[in-house]
Amino acid sequence: MPAIQSVSCPIRKVGDGKAHHFFGYYNKSIWDQSGEKMLALRVPWASRDLTATDTAQIGYFDLTKGDTFHAIGETSAWNWQMGCQLQWLPGLAGNKVIYNIRDPKSVGHYPGFAARIRDIETGGEMTLPDPVYSVAPDSSFAICVDYRRFNLTHPTIGYVEGAAPADLPLAPATDGIFRMSLPGGDMKLVLSLHDLRHFQPVVSMEGAVHWVTHLEINSASDRVLFIHRWTRRVEDETCFLHRLFSMAPDGSALTLLECTDHPIPHLEQDHDANRLDTFDYEKSEYQISHPIWRDDRTIMVWAPHNGEIHYRLYDSDTGTTRAVGVDVLTENGHMTYSPDGQWMVSDTYPDKVSNIRMLFLYHLESGTRYDIAALVTNPDLGKENRCDLHPRWHPDGNSVCVDSIHEGDRQLYIVDVSTLTKAAT
Repeated sequence: MPAIQSVSCPIRKVGDGKAHHFFGYYNKSIWDQSGEKMLALRVPWASRDLTATDTAQIGYFDLTKGDTFHAIGETSAWNWQMGCQLQWLPGLAGNKVIYNIRDPKSVGHYPGFAARIRDIETGGEMTLPDPVYSVAPDSSFAICVDYRRFNLTHPTIGYVEGAAPADLPLAPATDGIFRMSLPGGDMKLVLSLHDLRHFQPVVSMEGAVHWVTHLEINSASDRVLFIHRWTRRVEDETCFLHRLFSMAPDGSALTLLECTDHPIPHLEQDHDANRLDTFDYEKSEYQISHPIWRDDRTIMVWAPHNGEIHYRLYDSDTGTTRAVGVDVLTENGHMTYSPDGQWMVSDTYPDKVSNIRMLFLYHLESGTRYDIAALVTNPDLGKENRCDLHPRWHPDGNSVCVDSIHEGDRQLYIVDVSTLTKAAT
């Protein structure tokens, strides 16, 4: 019978804690393929309202040498939620990583921003014309989007600008999802916001600003998932509307998997900036959130369907769907699958009374949820500055890494889950 069990798992802080460290989102591996090096951003603050000149060090911890931190570069194109899209490039020769930067000489589609590839062994580097969002597992291409559009629609994941544009075209034909070849940097617009807005449109799209987010490439590097969002009131996230899509990397075979278009009675009312708590939007009953590939054709996502919201699996080709763990997976979280496919790690948003975020494993075969760590957060952190756990798997499937602030500092922590994972093999 599916159930929730509590299991105490060892947890340790990475590094000496002399600075603050974090990685960002849940959807990228923090470890290299050997599991010995761990990427990180190093900053002097646990929390801060960022400016366009605030710099983070880019580097990695060597876990075989006492968690020694090696700085390899720096960037001012980052945020607290997603970092700088720092990620390994295992498909390229050498030992390379990629991350976003500000570059006043950028000649790409988003002037002032670019991406950098750096070899952590040789120090060799090259600059690419546009900032990346997600890189294909085979490292052959990256998906790129407009971070300036995020500054207008969803500043939590944008890059602060000194003079950000006050407005952007609602759904332009010249912007949307770009594919950038690696390592060359050739760019092609594969799906414009104009074409997306006119693909099986609904009435609520009239007069709305449109953007795409949560773009993920499957392990075969032949399919891309993403969320299409639109709204007529960007300052109120409860007015956001959502669609889940998949497509081929060249923009063909566009498939609508889910649409949460619904009436918004308060849309025309004056916005009350104090009406929403930090995490109310994350707990919305209409939100499509945090999609991830389970395998090359199946997507796991927190999403509503037929009036109920659950963790759901979608067939990316047909759109058929089913709920997962209905009795135990009852809150939105950041989910990823273990390397052997037997487990899913996820988390919860903070409880409003205790400020506790729960880290847990879900065993797919038995349907059992194991709560493995209860980590408190600082309730004074704001929307942009919060520290979500964003759990990520070690390549051997016996530990996970989280960003956390439960000891006062913003740090990386490794949670040993081997007592559960090894017992299931």
